[in-house]
Parts: sequence; C-alpha cells; structure tokens
Amino acid sequence: MANHEEKSCLRCKSLFECKPGNISNCNCSQIQLLPETKEFLANTKYSDCLCLNCLTHLNNLVKQSLKLEFPRQRQLMVEGLHYYMDNGYFVFTEMYHLLRGNCCGSGCRHCVYGNK
Repeated sequence: MANHEEKSCLRCKSLFECKPGNISNCNCSQIQLLPETKEFLANTKYSDCLCLNCLTHLNNLVKQSLKLEFPRQRQLMVEGLHYYMDNGYFVFTEMYHLLRGNCCGSGCRHCVYGNK
C-alpha cells in the first residue's frame, strides 16, 4: 500500500494528502472524533476519507446538536439555526438536517448525509 495518496474530499471536493501507510501522521488522526460523530458518519453516504476541515466541521456540528432538539413544530424553528430564507423560500441548514436524524433523499442544498 502506498504511504501517501492525494484524495478529493467527498464532502467539499478539496484535495488533501491521505497517508494510509502512516496513519498516525494522517490528517484524520489529528482530530478526536466524538463517538456520536463516528456513529453519524457511519450512517452517511461518505464511503471514503474526508479532509480535516470537514471532519472538524462535522464533529463540531454533532457536538452542538447534542444540546438541541429537533423542532417538531414550525414555530419552534429558529431562523439562522434551523433555516434561512432565500427568495421567499425556507432553506434548511445542516443543523436542521442533522437534528432530523436521517436523510429524506431529496438532494437538499445543505444535506449533511452526503446526498447532494
């Protein structure tokens, strides 16, 4: 197996160096993922490596979500947290999708499950 290989992050498409032959020096070893983040990632369409920035972002998103509940009624949704408005339309955020707990399969703009 090669010591280093260039990969494209499945989430953001940025190029990064993966080091499967030297995993202790690989970017993915530079972050301590929460067990909840590992569980979340296991239930996404991300079947290969993600860059350190995306891993960090998703880990922080999961950490924040542990303090929140899914808004079961429209009046409980908070603009900027669960949605924002774009030309009169509600656009759900990554946090909304994460709190929802699963992917609807519609290819949402901010799908955290890798279904874009």
